[in-house]
Amino acid sequence: MAVKISNKVSSAKKLKWHAAGVVALAIATLLIVLPAFANRGIDWLNNAANIGLPRLPDKGFNLGLDLQGGAHLVYQAKTETIPEGDRGDAVEGVRDVIERRVRGGLGVAEPLVQTTKVGGDYRVIVELPGVTDVNQAIKMIGETPILEFKEENHDPARDLTPQEKKDLDVFNSAADKKAKTALTAALKPGADFGKIAAQYSEDQASKDKGGNLGFITKEIYPEIFAWAEKAKDGQAGKTLVKSFDGLNVVKRLSGRDGEKMINASHLLVCYAGAEGCESKLNKDQARQRAGEIKAQASPANFAQLVQQYSPDKKLEVRGEELGWFKKGQMVPEFEEAAGAMPKGAVSNAVETKFGFHIIYKKDEKPSREYEVARVYVKTKQASDVVPPAEEWKSSGLSGKQLKRAEVTQDNQSGQVQVNLQFNEEGTKLFGDITTRNVGKNVAIFLDGEPISIPRVNEAITSGSAVISGSFTLGEARLLSQRLNAGALPVAVDLISQQKVDATLGSEYLRKSFFAGIVGLILVLLFMIGYYRFPGLLANVSLLVYALLSLAIFKIIGVTLTLSGIAGFILSIGMAVDANVLVFERMKEELRNGRSLLSAAEESFARAWPSIRDSNITTLISCGFLIWFGTGFVQGFAVTLAIGTLVSMFTAITVTRINIRIVFRWFNEYGNWMFLGHKKNVIASEERLPASGGKQSHT
Repeated sequence: MAVKISNKVSSAKKLKWHAAGVVALAIATLLIVLPAFANRGIDWLNNAANIGLPRLPDKGFNLGLDLQGGAHLVYQAKTETIPEGDRGDAVEGVRDVIERRVRGGLGVAEPLVQTTKVGGDYRVIVELPGVTDVNQAIKMIGETPILEFKEENHDPARDLTPQEKKDLDVFNSAADKKAKTALTAALKPGADFGKIAAQYSEDQASKDKGGNLGFITKEIYPEIFAWAEKAKDGQAGKTLVKSFDGLNVVKRLSGRDGEKMINASHLLVCYAGAEGCESKLNKDQARQRAGEIKAQASPANFAQLVQQYSPDKKLEVRGEELGWFKKGQMVPEFEEAAGAMPKGAVSNAVETKFGFHIIYKKDEKPSREYEVARVYVKTKQASDVVPPAEEWKSSGLSGKQLKRAEVTQDNQSGQVQVNLQFNEEGTKLFGDITTRNVGKNVAIFLDGEPISIPRVNEAITSGSAVISGSFTLGEARLLSQRLNAGALPVAVDLISQQKVDATLGSEYLRKSFFAGIVGLILVLLFMIGYYRFPGLLANVSLLVYALLSLAIFKIIGVTLTLSGIAGFILSIGMAVDANVLVFERMKEELRNGRSLLSAAEESFARAWPSIRDSNITTLISCGFLIWFGTGFVQGFAVTLAIGTLVSMFTAITVTRINIRIVFRWFNEYGNWMFLGHKKNVIASEERLPASGGKQSHT
């Protein structure tokens, strides 16, 4: 039986390239971890030869509070005025606001901001590594979150100069003349609107289609839609329709009914356990209460009842004017009941996840869509000549008028969205804002930074709005928390303040570094003493592992804490463990009469499944610690996970390359420096099954 080692061992040329790659990797990681030494050499070359080589960046490792020093602050949130069910989300919103403040305003790259509950008290713990001005941090963190709704700003930053005004008037006068010429042509009997659009229109998308915009809605083209509502099919406008960005010659081509729209009011009786409810009523009591209200409700007095049970009173019964809504804007049970009712009727109690609703259906009508063609001519405003000083301006609507934001799902598409509920004042303000900004963007700012910039599709006067988009559930929850942080402002009191001196952090770092070095040296000595020459080769891989791990920590910005360093030191043991499995298998193969190279290849192949499985279980544990843990636990898990991944690379790849290169230099079956010794090969062969032909060993 011939043992073909040539099939398992890479060619000498490949090995040289592999070895060169390992050396290059070791040098690169060394320069990343210890750039100061390389910079000394670069400085010497620059001074000697005046060649101007750039220095390597040396930003150092990110150190946590326990190693770097800084501030440790504990705040207690004042949640007494917030409904108990909303307190957790409100405090999480405050945590997010504080984290945004310390990252931006204080320049802290790796703050730790987390919440905890002690008895009935909610607390926010803030750790700020490297912060020296604790008073500044306290002042910034202690401010209440500010939520603002802003509109696009079209007010110029300054007045136009006489020449700018003249140029603006000339441009708009020419645009007006061009639009009127197109209008005159369109009003002639038998006029070809498509040719007129191709000649005059400045809307490239529609002019190539004869000016056809397709079926439009009120949300996208509010001014043209308003004209089309009063026009007839085939009729061209006798006057120009002015939009915010230009002049339009329009022609209505056709119209069709869209989705049914309903105008309704409702009274809600909620109960303990219903979504968003503060009531102390149970479900049966709420059902009975709804029946009592239904008995006295009528179309004549329903508006009075809604006013009586307005949302601001925070009772178990709440009343609200919903305005016009389409399918998909309400929960299915509510929509089904409202859709089936005749106009002017008051419903019996309709149960949804919010409680029991008494619905008054005021009116219903189909929405309309119109197919319109246009000739578009652009005009300019003062803001086109002198851009506004700021992109957004205040609308007067703030977090004071926002009752609540919550994550919901679109009933038709299942898309995740964020629902906003305003109080009475906010309903009026938001209605005015959306009415004058249909088709435009409205930005929501928290602490001066935009957190969402939704487009207004239609005027919303019901006090309930939806922000939709390509949200993941996590993104929607984060936006909801941030909105509630401004809608339910939670004041915080500083109850503990501790400054961690940098000298204390330096002492911890020195001891941790010393412990790591001692542990590494002991592991290196053990590997050489027990496994002899292969142990020495494994130690080379272990040094590459240490450099590569530290380089990754620096590159991706891992924050090193005492627990993180513990995870790194523990991963050293994981790196050695892989080599132990390989070398123990190698012993067995050598005792069975294999040559050095054959035993090495077989040991790596046989040990790999055990190494892989053990490291995967470690990585799974690290994943759960990162996902569910906080603070120091996450730091430990991150460094351990990185160390485990790197150890798999160095133990299997680097050690294997070293063995493939070095083992070629020695006797085929080795000597005392290796893990086994030459056995009686004939005896081992006698145990092999008989086969025809002469046996040989390569």
